[in-house]
Amino acid sequence: MNNPLLLSITNPVKLLKPSTIPYGRSLNTTTNKKHQHQSRTLVVNSNTRSRTTLTSCSLSVVRGRNNNGGGGFDETKVGRRDQGNAVLLCAVGYWVQGSRCFPWLALNFHMSHCLNLKPSTLQLVQYTAILPMVAKPLYGVLSDVLYIGGARRVPYISIGVLLQGLAWGSLAIFPGSREALPSLFGLALLSNLGASIAEVAQDALVAEYGLRYQMNGLQSYALMASAVGGILGNLLGGYCLLKTPPRILFLAFTAILSLQLTVSLSSREESFGLPRIRETSLKKQFYDLMGVIQGDEVSQPLTWIIASIAMVPLLSGSVFCYQTQRLNLDPWVIGMSKVIGQLMLLCLTVVYDRYLKKTLPMRPLVHIVQLLYALSLLFDYILVKQINVTFGISNKAFVLCFSSVAEILAQFKVLPFSVLLANMCPGGCEGSITSFLASALCLSSIVSGCAGVGMANAIGVTCNNYANLPAGILMQSLAAMLPLWFIHCVPMSEPGFEREGKRGLSKKSRRSRRVGRVVGQEIFAYRRERDAEAQA
Repeated sequence: MNNPLLLSITNPVKLLKPSTIPYGRSLNTTTNKKHQHQSRTLVVNSNTRSRTTLTSCSLSVVRGRNNNGGGGFDETKVGRRDQGNAVLLCAVGYWVQGSRCFPWLALNFHMSHCLNLKPSTLQLVQYTAILPMVAKPLYGVLSDVLYIGGARRVPYISIGVLLQGLAWGSLAIFPGSREALPSLFGLALLSNLGASIAEVAQDALVAEYGLRYQMNGLQSYALMASAVGGILGNLLGGYCLLKTPPRILFLAFTAILSLQLTVSLSSREESFGLPRIRETSLKKQFYDLMGVIQGDEVSQPLTWIIASIAMVPLLSGSVFCYQTQRLNLDPWVIGMSKVIGQLMLLCLTVVYDRYLKKTLPMRPLVHIVQLLYALSLLFDYILVKQINVTFGISNKAFVLCFSSVAEILAQFKVLPFSVLLANMCPGGCEGSITSFLASALCLSSIVSGCAGVGMANAIGVTCNNYANLPAGILMQSLAAMLPLWFIHCVPMSEPGFEREGKRGLSKKSRRSRRVGRVVGQEIFAYRRERDAEAQA
């Protein structure tokens, strides 16, 4: 799927990893104040006497110093050990994930020009092909609890990449696989199955690695790598389609997947310094997942982002066919419009990571982005009504500059929610939580795409009749305004961090605050780290 993935605060919150604390015993490490500026370790204080009393105790992680080897965990050394391998694996993974637009652009042109599919059929194939991504929570739970060869992230990345390579390689090598719609659709499903497995493992690895070493903002950098892949993919895809048939692009992307497979197979997950989570059953992992997402601090923003996508009937297939069949725009123009859009996404992500997440609360930010998204959908209305030509702007120039604005804003809108959920992942549930968000977003996209197909058929939009397309675009823009009525479901800021640091939690909020604390019958209480000077 065209996926989609830590807010920084003044004093980072330390996340207690359940697997690193044996139940039924207490851990204490001494602090050496003479060498407090030389190294950083994690000090875990627990007064737990038995597993049955764990639900009433509070586990806190604070920053201490230990240079005497008295049982302290040297975060700095482990964080740097083979860190380059982890960064390379994730960077290549998200770059390839963004580059998936490279073969999909060719596949869209192949279905439109070679197979002569109707706009509604083209859009139906586009959105139903992402059905394997709806099952992402299953892949996430498997990645959390099932080790393969002593690892639970890298092997799943390799499996996902291999499945994608088989799908795109078959489309490139076997002519019958791309000429018959059923076989083409089946291979598209296989490709998205592999992509969903790889994306789940990558998102979980980023969330787990970032929380382990307090590396806030990894989701922003992941989106940057994906945007760079999208820029190169659309740029090369639009140019190559002018010179070569689509099968060459399928073969080229298969070679790119081979590169990613080589990187993943050469990576050793045990060198990343991540703890081995205690084994648990699939049933308990699903129960833990439901316990997290049922909390109001997750369920309300999750409901908003899902509804804001699902209630907008997309007309992407009709607009694509109008641009290529009625306006006769060549693949280079379509590809370059995507390139400009990915550049915008990259710039927005950098601005968000450097400025917006520190200065603008989450709710006003999402409110502004949703409003801009609703207005940007009207660019298609201007194009279809040829208003741009009235003002002396050619169709090529208008598509290059404005065609991808709505798509990019829709992608950027997901980033704050990805950061919010990644910050609230309990230890051992990284794959389950991040995959649930991705699955919910995919499902909402399918609903949106199918609703768009139904609306296009209802208003009579076909490859020979686009007279009612402007009316459909207006209804689409109005539907995008509706989520603003229940924007209150989006939190002003990340729950459990800033407010908890400024004032203590009331009894009522402690009872209702479940996210990151209640996982099954175990409670993990997060506290802000103590000031070093106060400790001294």
